[in-house]
Amino acid sequence: MDKTKIQVFKNEIHHHLTKELLPFWLTRCKDEVYGGFITHFDQDGNDTGEDQKSLIAQTRTVYTMSSAHRAGYGNGLCAEFAKHGADFLIDKMWDNDYGGFYWTVDRKGNVQIDKKILYGFSFAIYALSEYTLATGDKRGIEYAEKTFDLIQKYCADTMFGGYFEMFDRNWNLCSPGSGGGDRKTLDAHMHLMEAFTTLYECSRNSLHKRKLKEVIDILTKHILHPQYATGIPQLGPDWQIAPQIKFDIVWGWDRFAATGKKVHVDDNTSYGHNVEFAWLLLHALDILDESCHAYESIIRKQIDHTVKAGIDYEFGGVYVEGPHDGSEAYDKEKEFWQQAETLIGLLDGCILFGKEKYWTAYQKVHRFVFDKMINHKVGEWWPLLSRDGNEKIWTHLSHSWKVNYHTVRSMIQSFNRLKKINNCK
Repeated sequence: MDKTKIQVFKNEIHHHLTKELLPFWLTRCKDEVYGGFITHFDQDGNDTGEDQKSLIAQTRTVYTMSSAHRAGYGNGLCAEFAKHGADFLIDKMWDNDYGGFYWTVDRKGNVQIDKKILYGFSFAIYALSEYTLATGDKRGIEYAEKTFDLIQKYCADTMFGGYFEMFDRNWNLCSPGSGGGDRKTLDAHMHLMEAFTTLYECSRNSLHKRKLKEVIDILTKHILHPQYATGIPQLGPDWQIAPQIKFDIVWGWDRFAATGKKVHVDDNTSYGHNVEFAWLLLHALDILDESCHAYESIIRKQIDHTVKAGIDYEFGGVYVEGPHDGSEAYDKEKEFWQQAETLIGLLDGCILFGKEKYWTAYQKVHRFVFDKMINHKVGEWWPLLSRDGNEKIWTHLSHSWKVNYHTVRSMIQSFNRLKKINNCK
């Protein structure tokens, strides 16, 4: 691990973050007319005019601006943007009758989809807790705790553990099948771990701590493959593996939304999710002030699975998904968020295990990101590329599902880890 190369990577990340990526958002996303954020931009960074503000995009942008300010970027401007977004969330997206946040509103804040979706609530807790940590504004933790309490009241499964995920506005559980009422997912529970971590970091409430430890236990015992420790995408209420299906409220299926079909629905795992899980678990344990020793086997298996089967050693980058046993990947295209999360997780592999293979894999992903994935001219990342990175399969730079959370966080977290590695050498 050459110190000169580490410094080159740090310089690339810092330049991209401060001169391209954050400026992309700070110069175009603030809605000065109606509040909140504009989050639909084409390949040239132009507003597409899409009349939607989603809970996912609004909360993720609040998180991004809060975390960037907390990390020392933006000279105060990121904090101003974070407050602007928090105002919109609380004033326009909170349901004053039934509690919780609406799934989508239009640009003016009029409700479009009033469903209550656990996945969205995880990001509300995450973003608003981060907002209070970054700015000191107590409204953030107030609404994060309100959301947490509603989840415990309406979503918790008191029979099998974990949480149900899809509800009508009045908290009635949605129908089974495509309604999602009979599914539990890796995605939602992993992001609850992420959310409860920051909630506890902010509140230091013993209940939040207990629920964080509980969701870690659920994830590691029920949602990871018992042999390979890879993530299982969808399960039934009793934690039996369920074939992946498209939900009526589409999330986590955006690439397959047109057909509702995906191959290998009974045996597939996301390389990006597995490595993301590993580093989020490490972060949770750090906030809990607990040793990672008991979880090292899981973390090693998750990262090693991606290093073995998910890294493209020919063209660089990380594939989308493949089988649990680590044989050949099914989907070899390159999606932005898998690249972003894998950068962080591979550096944690270097720090925790000190293995050369993690650094080799990191370099393959880093070079693909900086040479192919980033639209340097405009500032954000392309959403989906062909395996070799030469064909742009999707060209939008942002929409309700592809905003700034993965990209900005990846650059902040990767820079911090490279700095730590460099200081240790």
